[in-house]
Amino acid sequence: MRYAETKRKTTETDIKLSIELDGSGIYSVSTGCGFFDHMLELFARHGRFDLNVVCKGDIKVDCHHSVEDTGIALGNAFRQAVGKGRGITRYGSVILPMDEALVLCAADLSGRGHCSCLLEIPSPRIGAFDSELAEEFFTAFCRSASVTMHLRQLDGRNSHHIVEAVFKAAARALRQAVAIDPAFADEIPSTKGVL
Repeated sequence: MRYAETKRKTTETDIKLSIELDGSGIYSVSTGCGFFDHMLELFARHGRFDLNVVCKGDIKVDCHHSVEDTGIALGNAFRQAVGKGRGITRYGSVILPMDEALVLCAADLSGRGHCSCLLEIPSPRIGAFDSELAEEFFTAFCRSASVTMHLRQLDGRNSHHIVEAVFKAAARALRQAVAIDPAFADEIPSTKGVL
């Protein structure tokens, strides 16, 4: 079972989170930021990850700390659940449409955390969610999960559609990357012998 749970407590946030990589997309998410909850629910559903998130953050300030710290916590749990990566596909990529929006995501469970994110989101806010927090979330996630990820907005005018396409594309690319590849059996998919 590829499962992990984590807790992260700071002066700004208190997070409890668990993820099952081989799930069915069941989720329970509560961060205090409605749009962000929606994005995490999409992430779980499209990745087929079972995800539980409870974040109590200083949303009276804004959603920044809650979003970034949830990214860190999710990245930590994701890395733990992947373990040494024996038998995984390692790479995943998708070009995902969401109405007029089109987003590319390519992911490598490389053991090296890097996020290259090129988005042009027209509106500064979507509900209580600052649009720039999409990049903050994925940067935090990639660093903690030791995942290399490239996100590219290929088209789009509606901010909600663009960000939704980003979360769905990332989930589907990661779903491919963590899938077990029978060709690798119990091997680590790297000439280095480690990810």
